[in-house]
Amino acid sequence: MKVAVLAPVAWRTPPRKYGPWELVASNITEGLVASGLDVTLFATGDSLTNAKLEHVCPQGYEEDSEADAKVSECLHIGHLMEKAGEFDIIHNHFDFLPLTYSRLIDTPVVTTIHGFSSKKILAVYQKYNDNNHYVSISYADRDPSLKYSANVYNGVKTADFTFRETPEDYLLYFGRIHHHKGTCEAIRIAEKANRRLLISGFIQDKEYFDSQVKPFLDDDKVVYVGNSGPDERDRLLGGAFALLHPINFDEPFGLSVAESMFCGTPVIAFDRGAMAELIVHGKTGFLVNNVEEAAAAVAGVKAIDRAFCRSHATASFSQEKMVEAYIKVYESILK
Repeated sequence: MKVAVLAPVAWRTPPRKYGPWELVASNITEGLVASGLDVTLFATGDSLTNAKLEHVCPQGYEEDSEADAKVSECLHIGHLMEKAGEFDIIHNHFDFLPLTYSRLIDTPVVTTIHGFSSKKILAVYQKYNDNNHYVSISYADRDPSLKYSANVYNGVKTADFTFRETPEDYLLYFGRIHHHKGTCEAIRIAEKANRRLLISGFIQDKEYFDSQVKPFLDDDKVVYVGNSGPDERDRLLGGAFALLHPINFDEPFGLSVAESMFCGTPVIAFDRGAMAELIVHGKTGFLVNNVEEAAAAVAGVKAIDRAFCRSHATASFSQEKMVEAYIKVYESILK
């Protein structure tokens, strides 16, 4: 089976720091290669992979001040589609735009829907529903107007995360700095729980950071440590007493939630989106509804078995489990 994996080109695949879609595309690509499939990754030219690499963009447009995002995207997607006949399956991680090519090629397209940035993009998914194969990353993120071939949870490389049986005493916020992800709420939770908070993430909304986060930073009780790469991510997640995930939107998955549990670290999350599919309430963390409930839940973290957090994550969100599920999707389509 010859598979083409289409990654986004905002960041390198895998990303140096932030880049969740690129990370998932990488984990799938490397897992498929390890399973013996003939895989070509379409990504940026500086991407790292054991698959064959095809590219037209030297680096991600978020990392190249001279690049135009739309131009990069069009050239990148067009490059794959012109080679579509060389593959048995195309696995799209580039949202809705590649769907508009799908009736012009004979190769089946599997699209992992990483979320809906707006209800407006549903029109594209609806139009191409009959000749595409959609995969959700959580049941919570499914739209009733679409038909799905499967649900496949995002998978994490187990070896990238170190289990820590004995944590330090800080709480951790790990994710993009944006109202949607609840950075401000995490600060309030830590304050009410009288715990030190470390904040790590890509500043996606500078105005939000300046007004809602920066005034509370004091290099002591509330510390912003920057946008962390893989090694620092592992250290921060593993050392945390708990991860705070007070989201203000219906999150489709939540990679940092799974990654935290791989380290043995429980998660306190607002019960929205896919959180109930990731977290076993009372066993790998707590599902709460507001800042007050989250702060109260901190006291219960000591009763969580960190080894169970790790085993739950391994059983549910491993790279191997994800790749096995996608291969079954491919085989079903080709039959």
